[in-house]
Amino acid sequence: MLKVLAVVLAAGVLVGAAPADWRMLDPENTLVIDSTRGRIVVELRPDIAPLGVARIKLLARERVYDGLQFHRVIDGFVAQTGNPNNRDGGVSAHPDLVPEFSFRLAAEAATVVVERSDAREGLVGSVPFAAVSSREQALAPDRPMRAWGAYCPGVMGMGRQADPGSANSEIFFMREAARRLDHEYTVVGRAVAGLDVIRSVAVGEPPKTPDLMLRVRVANDIPAAERPDLKVPDPRGPAFQARAAAMKQAMGAAFSICDL
Repeated sequence: MLKVLAVVLAAGVLVGAAPADWRMLDPENTLVIDSTRGRIVVELRPDIAPLGVARIKLLARERVYDGLQFHRVIDGFVAQTGNPNNRDGGVSAHPDLVPEFSFRLAAEAATVVVERSDAREGLVGSVPFAAVSSREQALAPDRPMRAWGAYCPGVMGMGRQADPGSANSEIFFMREAARRLDHEYTVVGRAVAGLDVIRSVAVGEPPKTPDLMLRVRVANDIPAAERPDLKVPDPRGPAFQARAAAMKQAMGAAFSICDL
């Protein structure tokens, strides 16, 4: 039952939800990836990683990503792509980026789902985050929370080499949760459609027959009539809140933001 509920929430299916429970995506911060396995639609969050999001949109508009392989895919972990040389260590013509592993998050911009004595977890749009304890926040309620992206299924991050400041063009998608990556890699967004595609690309390092990103576009650059017609759950909406509460009650202390 819990697994079914998790799938329902992750897929954005809120049975009986009212129109107010849904929100539209910002086309300027929506990435549409057409691959050999199907379409992936990503909500990018410049409020979390402005430099990383700007770089990904720039490379999409330069068509750098078109035709690139998913060159490193580990089952139960990640699907990695975005290097022009189709292997680890490739870079674009642009300089490397500074790390954006954490960020300051205004309370009104976030939906807190989990409250613990030492931490809190929630969502910024569709992207999961973890933050400092509610106790620390209570001492300075007007100060933005110190937060970081949570590497849950569908989350999109920027790859790098050993140097934390070496992110450039490489991107990866989480096939499953791996919270050990928190604080270590820049989170830029999350797939709101196509998690099944991410989980279906050929596995290998490299795969024997790699799948490809055939075409990568910013939704704003796609004619309006051809854009993905998607609405996603509003985490502040009563339908989402009710289902999150049901999961928390059923799972107890084991519940985390990656269960949504």
